[in-house]
Amino acid sequence: MTRFLLMGAVLAVMAFTMPTKKVVLFNGKDLTGWKIYGTEKWYVENGELICESGPDKQYGYLATEQFYKNFDLSVQFKQEANGNSGVFFRSTVEGTKISGWQVEVAPKDHDTGGIYESYGRGWLEQIPAEKETILKPGEWNTLRIRVEGDHVQTFLNGKAMVDRHDEKIGAANGSIALQIHDGGGIKVRWRKLVLKEL
Repeated sequence: MTRFLLMGAVLAVMAFTMPTKKVVLFNGKDLTGWKIYGTEKWYVENGELICESGPDKQYGYLATEQFYKNFDLSVQFKQEANGNSGVFFRSTVEGTKISGWQVEVAPKDHDTGGIYESYGRGWLEQIPAEKETILKPGEWNTLRIRVEGDHVQTFLNGKAMVDRHDEKIGAANGSIALQIHDGGGIKVRWRKLVLKEL
């Protein structure tokens, strides 16, 4: 009995100390590991991933082929023109209809770092006015999203934005997906998409 208890304790320590797996989602060269949904533009330029409105001016998504349930994701973005976009997590896409949760990436005073549930409850967390100054328009910004179980945290340029527990999110699984909002005139640059699986 003592031996089994000791083995259990050793396994628990090993599980606790095992390094997290780091996944580079964007290789800086092409869209390997991603799938395009819709007719909007997704392309690579100078090592950066660019999303841009196409002639249809509709919603567009670029989603990982792999599902990621528990993770800590860091991504840099720079908005050009209208930067209305977002990063979805635990999402699934059919055509241009997405199910899941979006961490907003938008122009100043439009809740970058907040959480929106598409085709569901709408805004779960919007950003208070005093945090709208954290976004740096026209510059590179760092967005961090940590999701573990039902716990979601978002950070913009190192500042905490959202800290929420949500039962519905906790039950879900799916892809990481970048969004182009409808309406046209949107362009956002992305780089350094690195995910640590938890």
